[in-house]
Amino acid sequence: MSEQNSTGGTTVVARSPIAPPDPHLRDGWEVSARVSTAALTLSDETPLAKVTVRAPFGGATDTALGTGFGRTARIDTPTGTVLVVGSGPGEWLVLGAPGTGDALRDHLEETLASSGEFVTVLDLTHGRALVRIRGRSAAAMLAKVCGIDLSEQVTPDGAALRTSVAKVVTDVVRDDRGGEVSYLLHCERSSGRYLCEALLDAGAEFGIEVTGFDAMTVRQEVAR
Repeated sequence: MSEQNSTGGTTVVARSPIAPPDPHLRDGWEVSARVSTAALTLSDETPLAKVTVRAPFGGATDTALGTGFGRTARIDTPTGTVLVVGSGPGEWLVLGAPGTGDALRDHLEETLASSGEFVTVLDLTHGRALVRIRGRSAAAMLAKVCGIDLSEQVTPDGAALRTSVAKVVTDVVRDDRGGEVSYLLHCERSSGRYLCEALLDAGAEFGIEVTGFDAMTVRQEVAR
């Protein structure tokens, strides 16, 4: 969508399917300016670049991307450090900084071209929703809407899986931050608002609060 700016022109504004409280613009996206220091928080991470890769299961692409099915890895690219998620057999989700989707897709295509495998790379940033749940009670809260065993023994930090969360097909990624339990939940854009509302409802007994997209850095600074 576009909005009129102060010079009379138009500015393109990207919007998540999840309406942000206290909205402001960041990196071309409308995001929440709210900052919460609650013990359990939900943040809308939809502005992150989301590129999917598909290739033969167990092939050279596993090595090139640094991880396979069910695990995550961080790799350095010209667009910055990205999180690679082995979201399915022969399928990866690569998450990067906002606004880097095109460049990240081009880099992955170039890098994987020499694998000798048939590989497809698609930028699906605007077609998907992504939220983060963070806090000690995150697993207990998710257990109310997800049938997966989220214990440390079964799904430790770095684990990735695809399952039903509140009856929505969702990629669940354990991605701890600063020693604190954290999960990324990735789904189709059309289900994003419903999933967010279902998570907030499940987290009400734990005092869950919405925090802004860039609140993680602020929260860490406050903690120091």
